[in-house]
Amino acid sequence: MSDVITPAPAVITIKFEQLAKQTAGRITRISGFVRARHFIAVIDALDLEANPRAARVGRVTDAIIESIHTTPKEFPFKTKGVLLGATLFEVLDRGRVRAEFIERDKEGILDGGHNTMAIGLHILRAAGVADKSVRKARDWASFRQLWDAEADAVKQFRGELSAFGQQEPSENDELGFLVPVELIVPSDPDDVVVVNEFQSSILEICAARNNNAELVVAGKSNQAGFYDNLKDLLPSPIAARIEWKTGQGGAVKVSDLIALTWIPLSILEPMPADPKEKPIVPPIPQNLYRNKGECLTKFDGFMRLSVVTSEQGGTFELHNQRVYSALKVASKMPEVFDLIEELFPDAYNKADGKYGRIGAVKKMNASGRSKATNFEGRAIPVASPDGFLYPVVYGVRELMTQSADGLVEWRVDPVQFIRENIGSIAEAYKAVVSALDWDPVRVGKAPLAYQVITTAYQAALAKTVK
Repeated sequence: MSDVITPAPAVITIKFEQLAKQTAGRITRISGFVRARHFIAVIDALDLEANPRAARVGRVTDAIIESIHTTPKEFPFKTKGVLLGATLFEVLDRGRVRAEFIERDKEGILDGGHNTMAIGLHILRAAGVADKSVRKARDWASFRQLWDAEADAVKQFRGELSAFGQQEPSENDELGFLVPVELIVPSDPDDVVVVNEFQSSILEICAARNNNAELVVAGKSNQAGFYDNLKDLLPSPIAARIEWKTGQGGAVKVSDLIALTWIPLSILEPMPADPKEKPIVPPIPQNLYRNKGECLTKFDGFMRLSVVTSEQGGTFELHNQRVYSALKVASKMPEVFDLIEELFPDAYNKADGKYGRIGAVKKMNASGRSKATNFEGRAIPVASPDGFLYPVVYGVRELMTQSADGLVEWRVDPVQFIRENIGSIAEAYKAVVSALDWDPVRVGKAPLAYQVITTAYQAALAKTVK
């Protein structure tokens, strides 16, 4: 959006101890230990734009801080540390690496946001910042505000030692503990092809590194009861196919359902928010496809709001009727997804396309492979890559509205609308698929795809609703 401020590039010189360098394919990993006093530069310069999870104070951060306090020498072996990603870098002498983080939505702290925040909170307390102020830093935004406000106190505490001077701190001082840090960079920063492939890989690496946390979030949400309303609202055959609890089995990941649920939730205006707290911002459209972990994490945080649910004995009960209305609309989304999955290939062909000749489609429909819809598991003639489908599915947002009393509802019957208009939508969309080299991953991640689809739905809706 035009009024979003893009963070400026950040340049950091990181001093590693026991630096190791490994290269595989087009990616190089630089890893080692970084003392807390040198890690301050990372906290000073980087936020969590590239991290799919927003760090918040809780049991995880409390455990990290406790470990720093009680066993600082063992700390680097108790934590997986922090993963950074940068496109431009230079290996200097004495274990130093100069890294430049340019595209801040992709480069920066890819994993380890909670570690970074916990280390920062520990440093603030050690620097003499009032405990009352530190306790108010409950999430990354409030922590960042406090960290910036207390920059002079941290600098004074750190002392006059240069970050890369000759005198080194004792491992026993409060800034002497080690932090495991990994920095991934292109294997050849001067090769345009290598750099482009590295930047494309960052998102997948970030998602994979956060995958375990994604499973933990899903398990906690299920245990808290956040999925109970969806279980009741969904058609029972679909509900039975979803793996609500990790490990219990199910053909459909709960993250796929929650990603679709954010479409009607994003209709809510204003978004529910607790008193004096900023509302949770819905995931951007392309993250419904490329970052299911963010969808789960934000849904968990959203459902924990006191204006949304009430807690009793560790379980939560939904009491917000506006949110319930959005979940009711969301219960139709799996059927809508499957219908689009069924009809899109033929619609694409009728728009003078050759869907079956697309490499990714041909691979999915190779002999012996099953062809069934994602949610219902219903047999279909042609299977489609998710990257082609998600923009079309997101477009049904245009078929939703918010009533005068704040409830989310369908403007038209989505099933009938899609059956009648999938042809014109596919015709408009085909140009985007072609422009992005028929690559479903690129299409699913491209903002342009969602913009074109939104316009196509609006045009079709204008003809339907008069």
